Amino acid sequence: MPDQPTSNITLPHRRLKLDTLVRLRWLAVGGQSAALLVVYVGLGYPMPAGPAFAMVALSAWLNIFLKIRWPSAMRLSERAATFQLAYDILQMSGLLYLTGGLGNPFAFLLMAPVMVSAAGLSARYTIILGILATVCASVLAVVHMPLPWPVGDEFSLPVVYSAGIWIALVSTLGFMAIYAFRVAEEARQLADALAATELVLAREQHLNALDGLATAAAHELGTPLATIYLAAKELADEFEDGDHRAEDLALIHSQAERCRGILRQLTSLSSEADRTYQRMPVSQLLEDVIDPHRGTGVAIHSDWTGTGPEPVGTRNAAIRYGLGNLVENAVDFARSRVDVSASWDAAALSISIKDDGPGFTVDILGKIGDPYVSIRGGKSTQPDTGGGLGLGIFIAKTLLERTGAKLTLENLAPPRTGAHIRVSWPRQIFEQDSRVDETAFSAHNGNKTQNSHMVANASSETQVET
Repeated sequence: MPDQPTSNITLPHRRLKLDTLVRLRWLAVGGQSAALLVVYVGLGYPMPAGPAFAMVALSAWLNIFLKIRWPSAMRLSERAATFQLAYDILQMSGLLYLTGGLGNPFAFLLMAPVMVSAAGLSARYTIILGILATVCASVLAVVHMPLPWPVGDEFSLPVVYSAGIWIALVSTLGFMAIYAFRVAEEARQLADALAATELVLAREQHLNALDGLATAAAHELGTPLATIYLAAKELADEFEDGDHRAEDLALIHSQAERCRGILRQLTSLSSEADRTYQRMPVSQLLEDVIDPHRGTGVAIHSDWTGTGPEPVGTRNAAIRYGLGNLVENAVDFARSRVDVSASWDAAALSISIKDDGPGFTVDILGKIGDPYVSIRGGKSTQPDTGGGLGLGIFIAKTLLERTGAKLTLENLAPPRTGAHIRVSWPRQIFEQDSRVDETAFSAHNGNKTQNSHMVANASSETQVET
């Protein structure tokens, strides 16, 4: 029996519930018991009742053991489900051996476990069970005990008729298994498509919900930022040189200026003069992303290498905001070092961000990128901090994926510690001469695009890496 799955993300595509197989086996136990009682008690036909009822009882005890040992709602791995269905085939074959082999009218029940596999498991395991059922049918065609029949009479099938039953059973087994598998596969594909659509719509709904908040924030921040900036500028003239308070005031002034610059950039993103950004190489992109985070007490090392000329792409705001969020989270959770590197070849470009922090916790690793999933293990020690809203990685991932990127998030291999985030593009997509709003935000209009940019930058304050 398999262990309980630890993450929904790691679940195989097809999993049968333990309770489903247990219920089907109880149905088989009831039907087999009824058939044996009718033949042995009702009709009085001689048969090896003891071994037959023992085989039925074995299935009953197996069900009881499974119900006690594992929860009914547990999803079985394909291997574990195959073992249980293989047992059902062998148990049914044993009963057929005791009661006449393929001459028994219930011989076609050998197909039942294969049909269950075709509807719920992959083709590989269905073929394995089909082969097992065929082998059992072949053995039963020539090796079996007599069919229960009235005393004094003996029932025997002609060899040609037995061969015909074997051919009919195997042919029906193959046809029905293929039919059931194709119908179930189409249903699974439709369910997968609907699930993927719901996931995309949910992500868009979360991002759209943030747009309203971003609009209000952009409107409300303008006036207080201007007031802080002007007040800091006027107060700077009142302190003499060397006054330590002047340094704090200079810091306030610089940060207010930075906020004003973000708002100015936000309002200019959709202007016609700035819609076509200058093109920039990957090395310059990395420097633009890293530069705001230097001097934070964490060493940031960058390098870039590859085969062929350096990729040159559009100065895409979505890429800069997305990478900026990822780098800022790495800096916040790193102990002393963050490595940002780029590599490329003729087909692809990959940007890697590594830190030496605690890394991602195992239980949350598969959920990273979902909204409102926050806190990377081992960093926050104060219970009241909350660790942010869990929106930064979600927004960064959404923006980068809209540019054609693929994100991979994992922990570094032991003995090293820390997180490793890899962002990769097909080189052709990265280098195409596209416009920021048209490429990165095709699902939103211009106003929503600007708001998404501001939220992507502002939400980096929430520290969403887990």
